[in-house]
Amino acid sequence: MKVHIFTGPTLSAEEGLRELDAMYRPPAAQGDVYRAAQEEPAVIGILDGSFEHVPSVAHKEVLWAMSRGIHVFGAASLGALRAAELGPFGMEGVGEIHAAYARGDLTDDDEVAVAHRLAEGGYRPVSEAMVNMRETLRRAAQRGVITEGSREALIQAARELFYAERCYPAILTSGRVRGVPEAELSALRDALPELRVDVKKRDALAMLRLIRERIASGLARKEVRFPFQHTDAWASITRRAHERAVPITDERRS
Repeated sequence: MKVHIFTGPTLSAEEGLRELDAMYRPPAAQGDVYRAAQEEPAVIGILDGSFEHVPSVAHKEVLWAMSRGIHVFGAASLGALRAAELGPFGMEGVGEIHAAYARGDLTDDDEVAVAHRLAEGGYRPVSEAMVNMRETLRRAAQRGVITEGSREALIQAARELFYAERCYPAILTSGRVRGVPEAELSALRDALPELRVDVKKRDALAMLRLIRERIASGLARKEVRFPFQHTDAWASITRRAHERAVPITDERRS
């Protein structure tokens, strides 16, 4: 069965191929899911997606793909957001991040946003996702590296940073200004290589494994209960998708 996965900074194609034989595409921009669906894969999986410099994946193109019998899964980043929004229509979300958005525990898009390099840079992330920082600092407090009060101060410091500037050196510096004891900051700095949690990658791998299991058990065409409505907005999305005019920049956001 043909499978298309949109990924980038969350999970490299090389890492993905160890879990699932699929076509690995760059982070999805608006129109990319529509174009992928035209190739009639059995499954489309969305992990990373672009925004800010280009329009992000439209809900309508996911609905269109599912109306054509394609299973659409989402996890980790933009995929988790879209799956939380489109779950009632049949998009399947996977992982902790999706569950948190679906419950309403997470509401802000920038919880999963990172800045990253383009293809020639391997989509390497140049900032850290807030969801990863939350879990890492939670682990640090659980293990006694920092106190609960210091954890809360550092989370607040991270929240106040622009998502593209979030990194551990920045929040350690801000923590010092906020009065977090130097001994705790030093202990956290030393422990970060062992403590760091990558929730986004963990969820991404879980999605690939679920897709693999579904295919192995026999995957019928997707069935939906909604009639797809062809609107002027949809015509505009498809027209732009065929034009495929995406600006080139030094980095894109996911």
